[in-house]
Amino acid sequence: MTVEFYNFDLKTKAYCDIIDITSQVQEKIKKSNINDGIVNVHIAGSTGAISTVEFEPGLVKKDIEEFLESIIPYNANYKHHRTWGDHNGAGHLRSFLLKTSQTFPFKNKKLLLGTWQQIIFLENDEKPRTRKIYLTLIGE
Repeated sequence: MTVEFYNFDLKTKAYCDIIDITSQVQEKIKKSNINDGIVNVHIAGSTGAISTVEFEPGLVKKDIEEFLESIIPYNANYKHHRTWGDHNGAGHLRSFLLKTSQTFPFKNKKLLLGTWQQIIFLENDEKPRTRKIYLTLIGE
């Protein structure tokens, strides 16, 4: 069994920026020495998230943002704000809900995703950031 590590940078906008990262993940798999295995996609940070979705403007840009805002609004008065003097309490809660990593299978150097399924990164922080996405590939 082989393990390989990769990463790439991502520039984000604040407040629920949703970015399709499928091609970057697929590119690293193709460059690897592993044909069949799994890839763990991870953001080292407590206000980002990794998920999957059908990446299209209606669902991604509107429905997800409206859904998250309805359950974890940015303008609520979170205790985190009073403790740290910043205003990204919603970002921490959204990351907690959505998670910071996901694992996906691949075979013959190709991600095994549904026809309309993409891997996405969600920026939940109150300011734009440069994020580093980490990939751990395990397989043969």
